[in-house]
Amino acid sequence: MSLTSVADALELRRGKRLVFTNGVFDILHAGHIDSLKRAKELGEYLVVALNTDASARKLGKGPNRPVNTLEDRAAVLGAIRFVDAVIEFDSDNPIPLIEQLRPEVYVKGGDYQIADLQETSIVEGYGGTVVILPLLLGRSTTVIVERCKSDEGL
Repeated sequence: MSLTSVADALELRRGKRLVFTNGVFDILHAGHIDSLKRAKELGEYLVVALNTDASARKLGKGPNRPVNTLEDRAAVLGAIRFVDAVIEFDSDNPIPLIEQLRPEVYVKGGDYQIADLQETSIVEGYGGTVVILPLLLGRSTTVIVERCKSDEGL
């Protein structure tokens, strides 16, 4: 699957309960898979918004991040059976996409709090729900990158 446009995602959705999440998804790991699987279980159509390389660098995860390009990250995410569409975004947050797609469910990982997300008021304002999924402990791209750089290796 290649990157999908907003118009195509809306067309493919056709009345299905849309679940939306976003992130960098740089080095895919078990924590990502677990979260994406549980997100899909909350609806019928899962859209993943993927930070562009430039917007990922703005997040302050390090000068050499993302490790994988947008195209490679999109290809890997698109190959996951429970991901229905992958859309890129270049803004500081996915609010413009949320306003266009109006997902019934907006999902973020357990490192976020509903009250702290700017997206919450938008989603709840049109009747949607924000869900925070717990993270799998010790699974993060940052931890993986640090282990690779250390003497521990993998």
